Amino acid sequence: MRAVAEPVVACLDLEGVLVPEIWINVAAKTGIAELRRTTRDEPDYDKLMRGRLAILDRERLTLRDIQDVIATIRPLDGACEFLDWLRARTQVIILSDTFSEFAQPLMAQLGYPCLFCNSLTVDAENRIRGYTLRIADGKRKAVVALKLLNFRVVAAGDSYNDTTMLAEADAGILFRPPDNVVRDFPQFPVTRTYDELRAAFERAASAVAAA
Repeated sequence: MRAVAEPVVACLDLEGVLVPEIWINVAAKTGIAELRRTTRDEPDYDKLMRGRLAILDRERLTLRDIQDVIATIRPLDGACEFLDWLRARTQVIILSDTFSEFAQPLMAQLGYPCLFCNSLTVDAENRIRGYTLRIADGKRKAVVALKLLNFRVVAAGDSYNDTTMLAEADAGILFRPPDNVVRDFPQFPVTRTYDELRAAFERAASAVAAA
């Protein structure tokens, strides 16, 4: 994708696109298989999070326990190079349903891209008691706001919670989605490698800039 004067912004999901799924890693570390369930499986984010919070409470897991797992996570192979390539060509915003209390070590490894995410409610014993969305349907609304600022938006994600963002963007791309998401959202092109994602961004950015 060549550098262009037209105001095109790239919006990316975080987990599954640039880094592994945090909760799957927590499940592997703790042996709690129920925590493997993610937005790739459950379209209702509040239902998913309420289930996670109940499991954390039952197992007496703390924020520090999860942060210790996150400290071992590295970006997906090729993610840093892809992100560097994209940032050299256009502005990039990471739109994620993760939490600021989780994200910092991952952002450091990615070169501190701009991140919009959510926050947790943590008690005096370091137990996670709840979560606060920055705004409901935040990924889609971020795209709406960028378009109101006269930007064109190309977005990429992998899960159910990305699909409103992809639909609202001028162009949406799925990256390594599960088969159920591909089946339910056949309107979005599917990419499986970073080379394919680069090519999809080039095509989409050229098309929306020319529109």
